[in-house]
Amino acid sequence: MDERTIERLRRVLAGRAAGEFHFPEVYGPEWERLPIGEKVKLGHRFLDLVREGTFRGVSDTGRKAGGGRVYRKAGTR
Repeated sequence: MDERTIERLRRVLAGRAAGEFHFPEVYGPEWERLPIGEKVKLGHRFLDLVREGTFRGVSDTGRKAGGGRVYRKAGTR
């Protein structure tokens, strides 16, 4: 995942309300056009970046539902 994509994801996440989500919701409509191998690679990289703290306020719930890993964006206090 290149830096441009990471920055785009940061902007999308900044505009999202707090709550749970799946990575494809954040990635955008082009997700559906990606080959399965690319989806797996990008999904794993996103998980790694979340665990590294790259996306402030976003955490891995440790659950999978609806065909994918569930993430949570924390609310602001």
